[in-house]
Amino acid sequence: MRPQNGNNDEAGAETPASSLPGPSRSDPPLLELELHPHRSMSLRGFRWVLIITSVGLAVPLVPFRGTPVGWGLLPFLVGALVALYLAIRRNYRDARLHEVLRLWPDLITVERHETDGRVLRWQANPYWVTVTLHDDARLENYLTLKGAGREIELGAFLGPEERIALHARLRRALAQIAAGG
Repeated sequence: MRPQNGNNDEAGAETPASSLPGPSRSDPPLLELELHPHRSMSLRGFRWVLIITSVGLAVPLVPFRGTPVGWGLLPFLVGALVALYLAIRRNYRDARLHEVLRLWPDLITVERHETDGRVLRWQANPYWVTVTLHDDARLENYLTLKGAGREIELGAFLGPEERIALHARLRRALAQIAAGG
C-alpha cells in the first residue's frame, strides 16, 4: 500500500492516512484476512543454519590452527558468519510486515503494518470498490483495490498464486455484498 497523500474527512480537511483512526465497530466483519509474507525457516532452523555453517567454516581452519595462515583466514570466516546472521535477522524483521483486511456490508478497511511500526490505513464503501489483478505490472499478478478516490496495492509480498486466490476471494465477497447478501 502506498502512503496516502491525504483523505478528505467529513469537514473536508486533509487528514494523513497514517493518522486516520482504525474502525471502531462492535459488529464483526463479514470477512477478516490477515496477510503475512512467507517465512520459510523457523527460529530453530535459523539457529541450526548458523551452527552448521560455523562448523563447516571451522573445519578447513583445523590444519591451520595457530599458524599465520589460520589467523589470516579467521577474520574472513567470522565476517561471513556475521553477514549471514545479519541477513537472516533482517529477513525476520522484514517479516513483521503484514496487512489486515476487514469487510463489512458498508465498509472495507485495509491496515498495513510496516516493519518500522507505522500503520497505513485505507477505507472505502465496498459497493464502489474494484479489485483488479494486473498482468502487465512490475509484479506478476499485481493486486490492487480502488475506491474512495485512491488505488492501493494489496498483498505485494504474497506469491503470484496467493494473489490470484486473494483476488477471487475478494471478488466473491464484494459480489455477495453488492447482491445484498
